[in-house]
Amino acid sequence: MRRALTSVGPGDGDGGDHGNGPGEGLGPDASRLWHVTLSVSGKPAPLSEVRRGLEQLAHDHPFLLTSRYAGDHAEIRYWEEARDLHDAAAVALRLWGEHRSSAQLPPWEIVGLEVIDRATYHQRVAEGYGPPPAHPVGVHPY
Repeated sequence: MRRALTSVGPGDGDGGDHGNGPGEGLGPDASRLWHVTLSVSGKPAPLSEVRRGLEQLAHDHPFLLTSRYAGDHAEIRYWEEARDLHDAAAVALRLWGEHRSSAQLPPWEIVGLEVIDRATYHQRVAEGYGPPPAHPVGVHPY
């Protein structure tokens, strides 16, 4: 059985209080928010095609918070709602391949994936060693 891609909508990335810390009253099927950073790379492609493909992906899937790109690599960041890290990572690992045709994305491979829970994301940001500051929502060159 194949699971459909599911995600949270755009916003401030906080998604409200879903009790994402361990033991915060979550049942076995309760969803949590996960911050996903997906890195892809491959043979150089025209910047205009990379940008257009990422913009189409963002249009088709408004959960996309921000993406950065160059001619031979890109990084996509977003919040994913999933039962656990395994589910969030599985969705992230399918994202590029499943939308390569529909968004006309370059034939790049996934070279990096980070999936962290909301509490860890906010702790990193508060301590000053979180992910690089995101550009405003959208698609931006490096």
